[in-house]
Amino acid sequence: MAKQSMLEGVRIVDLTSVVFGPYATQILADLGADVIKIEAPEGDPFRYSGKPAHSRGMSPGFFALNRGKRSVTLDLKQEEHQKIMRDLLKSADIFIHNVRLTAIEKLGFGPDSVKAINDDLIYVHCVGFGTGGPYSGLQAYDDVIQAASGTATLTGRADGTGKSRYLPSLVADKVAGLHGAQAVLAAYIHKLRTGESQFVEVPMFESFTQFMLLEHLAGLTFDPPNASACYARQIDPDRQPFPTADGFVSIVPYTPQAWHTVFDVLGEPEFMTRSEFETPLLLYRNQAMLYQRTAELTPSRTTAEWTKLFNSARIPCMPVRDISDILNDPHLEATGFFEKRSHPSEGDYFSMRSPIRYGAYEGGKMRHPPHPGEHSDEFLQTSAPGADHQT
Repeated sequence: MAKQSMLEGVRIVDLTSVVFGPYATQILADLGADVIKIEAPEGDPFRYSGKPAHSRGMSPGFFALNRGKRSVTLDLKQEEHQKIMRDLLKSADIFIHNVRLTAIEKLGFGPDSVKAINDDLIYVHCVGFGTGGPYSGLQAYDDVIQAASGTATLTGRADGTGKSRYLPSLVADKVAGLHGAQAVLAAYIHKLRTGESQFVEVPMFESFTQFMLLEHLAGLTFDPPNASACYARQIDPDRQPFPTADGFVSIVPYTPQAWHTVFDVLGEPEFMTRSEFETPLLLYRNQAMLYQRTAELTPSRTTAEWTKLFNSARIPCMPVRDISDILNDPHLEATGFFEKRSHPSEGDYFSMRSPIRYGAYEGGKMRHPPHPGEHSDEFLQTSAPGADHQT
């Protein structure tokens, strides 16, 4: 007998776009929720984030964030489409959106209006900045959040240039998306226990700032501060992948004993007998010497040789790979992380499964990422007078 999806029967009306909200709702779709993606007539802007295989609006970026969802195209400025939206909300358990509250209220879908439509609905608002502060209501994109949180300065600290730059990833969007999925699940559990629905706000700025400051608040944790901000190990300019005879390798000795093991493997155990490393505190203060000497020794062997030697010695070590090589990673291949699928119009593509495994839920075949409005007709029919709303 097939195992039931954990969120089977849970309907989510999803009026989010780009990355933050769609990542949150994709996590929930992976768990079996019925996610109805509401798109404006022009579609989610992220549909155009990269070169499509065949059809306009079916970009790699959209594919990565919208599997398992049904797409309904609505122009919420039209009364007829507002009625369809109200009918969808009547049948939903959760409503999640990233529209500014002033704008969504004008359309008739603010918290109070939606409560009147469906008093049992959990209302989730994805925002750039939390309510109550001077940034409330400002637009937010990943770069803006990286700047505001102090993250954009970290690379310059680490490479010694002092030049601010953005991390080459939509990391703030994705971290906020994880918080969004967590918030939905927590609110849903609360409702199951108490019967109480609620309004939930998920702010991108606060979510990402908390994420980054877990280690980087550092000496500013205490009042008065006892040291500067930033976790020193993370911004050490010598903490880089080590060169090998044919590439680079990541070696992570995290304890004093591990450093001794590293130099045993490197064939220079006497280096660790120097006075600069006599105590753990001295070793910590002089780690730059250890990084520099390691970098001088690693070019003597290939990446594969060092990876085998250090892993055999139980020192964390992995080759530095190019992004284009990840599809061929033997571990990901063995665990079935990438699933090759065939889209009805776009052809073969790779989909990444949820990285989490559950003993009571095996997961099932997911819907393909939808074309804009692919499922609109289903809901136009169910919005007719007297129609059954249990699609």
